[in-house]
Amino acid sequence: MEKERAAMDWVEMLDIFEFQRIFYRPRPELGDLGFDVTPHDSTAEIAANAPRYRRKSSTFIDGIHDVPEDQDMAPAQLYSTMSGRLFHSGRIAIVMVGLPARGKTHICVSLARYLGWLGVKTRIFHLGDYRRATVGKGGIVPEDYFFPDASPQSVILRQKILKKCREDIYAWLNHENGQVAIYDAVNPTAAGRRALAKELAKHDVQTLFIESFVDDEAILRENARNVKISSPDFAGMDPDEAAKLYLRRIDMKIPVFDTMDEKELNYIKMINAGQKFFYNNVSFGYLSHRIVFYLTNLHIKSRTTYFVRAGVTTEEDSYKADAPLSEEGMAYAARMSETLLKHREQERAALVEKGGNAVPLRPLSVWTSTRCRTVQTADYLKNKGFKVRQRSQMSQINPGVCEKMSERAIRHLYPEEVEKHELDPYHHRYPRAESYHDLAVRLEPIILELEREQSDLLIIAHESVLRVLYAYLMHCATMEIPILKFPRDEIIEIIPAAYQNEAKRVHIPGVDPKITPGSPEDISIPVPGGGSGVASGNLSPMPGTSSPAEPNVVVERPPEKVINTAAEMVADRQNDED
Repeated sequence: MEKERAAMDWVEMLDIFEFQRIFYRPRPELGDLGFDVTPHDSTAEIAANAPRYRRKSSTFIDGIHDVPEDQDMAPAQLYSTMSGRLFHSGRIAIVMVGLPARGKTHICVSLARYLGWLGVKTRIFHLGDYRRATVGKGGIVPEDYFFPDASPQSVILRQKILKKCREDIYAWLNHENGQVAIYDAVNPTAAGRRALAKELAKHDVQTLFIESFVDDEAILRENARNVKISSPDFAGMDPDEAAKLYLRRIDMKIPVFDTMDEKELNYIKMINAGQKFFYNNVSFGYLSHRIVFYLTNLHIKSRTTYFVRAGVTTEEDSYKADAPLSEEGMAYAARMSETLLKHREQERAALVEKGGNAVPLRPLSVWTSTRCRTVQTADYLKNKGFKVRQRSQMSQINPGVCEKMSERAIRHLYPEEVEKHELDPYHHRYPRAESYHDLAVRLEPIILELEREQSDLLIIAHESVLRVLYAYLMHCATMEIPILKFPRDEIIEIIPAAYQNEAKRVHIPGVDPKITPGSPEDISIPVPGGGSGVASGNLSPMPGTSSPAEPNVVVERPPEKVINTAAEMVADRQNDED
């Protein structure tokens, strides 16, 4: 025990000296860390060429790890500043604390998603990504790399990795106007945490520690089984052997881990996936309170969100009118509900077949707007005993004076508004109308409740609402949101995961293709590029077409998983072992 703690203390002291040296080094010495850069290179450019960040891809892939464009406004951002920093909150370093399999990566990714949604410039620094980038593709770390009494060679490798990660944190906060840097690592000892906070304070960076403490064996087993052994570190290994190896790593960390009780530090301690919270200090501004409020709504338990459109109505509808579902709409509601229930059972059976426990299905909650069409679309599930909640905030975007107007009429009557809309379809609003930005701000309470929901969740809403909620979960840019399409013959399934969310599209067989395009309440307003754009339903956030090729043939397609599986994409769920 003493030997292990002494070894870890040595590692921590090296961390302190290295961190101090890094923070006092001039920025042109980035090349000394092994990067081929000039003094004008930014960490964003370095990161874009590293496996931990992706170039901007497409809307069917979670963009939480994309390198954002500096000029982009966030979906719910209320204002901008020259520095890019908001809420007079200065620079903040959020330091994750906790043993492996405690959900640290899930927490920091979720927090980055929410802060980015508000417009706070946030970047995650996963220490595990730096480890893989340092050893190279196919490289192997020493066998004792994760052990507290590691060899000098392993300790030197650790310091090299820490050096690169912390240099990027420093450059992000000081040279790229970053506001929040999230450092995802174990950070096991009180001495190391105090030293880290002290060094950051010298450079006017506030430090907030977030510890995820879990002593519930059921949560630990679920995290290890469902998340950790799917990491690239365990690729190709037998799941049982991978689980044993991972648990061995945890056992090696436990003797030298100090849970947080440093009275002088700002920290939040989450107990057992959000069952309890402890706060210490956390009193340095508005943004820190927003972070605390968000974390009280967050949990790390597995659950799934489904998006679906409402059925068609008996008459041409409008924003003000509230017509009931037509006969076609009622049939659609029944088919959609049956497809969803069947899909959930199939996923459970597949999990059991792969060796999972024969646990019952998670409860399913249904959220609708207060509009008659969405409420009636949920009646089939309500009659089967599922809980349905009506949410007034989920009403569709208000079209204002453009309600029921054709695109030709809008272009004729409001040519200047059309020009503004084509330049910025997300923030522009027509007279007496809402913009998508207005809708995103209105939906923030829904987003927080979505994070708090522990049951599987089906959201039945207008396409404009689905666009905004989908954009939050998949981190879409503002220019992409107004043109996202949600076909009626598909259920969009989003599965929150530690490193990035995953998406599936589930085809609804038997839906008449004639009702797939064009919602009756859609707003026929011009879209960027001129013309009316693609009819609603012809494209989905997922790749490929959505409607059956033959209009008169009922086609049943298997669920399609559409996550990024490129070789250079590191979907790491093992980051918190370093």
